[in-house]
Amino acid sequence: MLLTAGWLAAWQTPAQQSAPEAPEATAEKPFTITTHVVQAPVTVIDKHNDTYVDGLQPQDFKLFDNGKEQNIHVDVTYQPISMVIAVQASDQVEGILPKINRIGSMIEPVLIGEQGEAAVLAFDHRFRVMQDFTSDPNKIEAAIKKITPGSRTSRLKDAVVESVRMLHGRPANRRRILLVISEVRDKGSEGKVREGLLDIQMNNVELYSVDISRMMAGLLSPGPIPRPDNNPPAMMPLPNEPSTPTTVMQAYGGQGNSVQFVPMLVEIYKDTKAIFVDNPLEVYAKGSGGTQFSFAKQKGLEEAIQSIGREIHSQYIITYTPNNLQEGGFHEIEVDVNRRDVKVRTRPGYWMASLQK
Repeated sequence: MLLTAGWLAAWQTPAQQSAPEAPEATAEKPFTITTHVVQAPVTVIDKHNDTYVDGLQPQDFKLFDNGKEQNIHVDVTYQPISMVIAVQASDQVEGILPKINRIGSMIEPVLIGEQGEAAVLAFDHRFRVMQDFTSDPNKIEAAIKKITPGSRTSRLKDAVVESVRMLHGRPANRRRILLVISEVRDKGSEGKVREGLLDIQMNNVELYSVDISRMMAGLLSPGPIPRPDNNPPAMMPLPNEPSTPTTVMQAYGGQGNSVQFVPMLVEIYKDTKAIFVDNPLEVYAKGSGGTQFSFAKQKGLEEAIQSIGREIHSQYIITYTPNNLQEGGFHEIEVDVNRRDVKVRTRPGYWMASLQK
């Protein structure tokens, strides 16, 4: 969003030696011209049959930024895709990885297309670039097949930042998409959710997540090395503990779809110390205009990949330079479509630092 256009410095023509000495002029201060380009991927779905609506024209869209209508550019043509596929490769998902290893053949035909490119990143406590950006589907498939389990750590938030860094260098005319296949919990990251979210939005990245079922990962992963339990019996939990919202959330991960997402998003942007995010992937996906899926079996994983492919190839991409740059803080985005009985989804907004004159 923040692209520095450059410094314009004042210059003076040196006076001729024979000319009388001119009074000292006051040099103009250099100034910065900053262009803020916001990208909003828009998904339009028919309310009656839940199918994607195509054939819309630029004049069918209106976008409001904090309630103010914007001058927008709507891209209704195909844009080539640059994608990073980030896969959790800790030993917690050892039983799930064989399912993920089989999806490589779907990446080119379903997700990136013939003109697209993809890179593969595996993460636990480290980051392993299994394959740098390539358009060769055979290399992409081979890289995903080679992902093996590592340590118990899963630096999810740091892996998102690293993936965005990889996408940062791709050409500006390509869509930047991040696909994360991982559990929703983070173990060992040094960064914060806010840092990843800001990186995603500043680099116009859409994030889609396919969440590994925490329950299935726990059932299929190898147990820890047995150690003697020195706790007294009174510290053991009671059997048949009833399910509560807290225990269900701990078992299945995440908080689901929250109608109060925007207020939570604002608190994350403000870097409020008291805010606790149990599911950073939900924040990244919703905050970038992407979607969250989950799976437990091979069929569910393949269906999630197909759903993501249908969505990203059915979206309209709106870009604009806000006409209300003087308004700092959270800018809420709303898109209207000149068509009845449709559902419209886009990113909820973005954070704008106050501009100093």
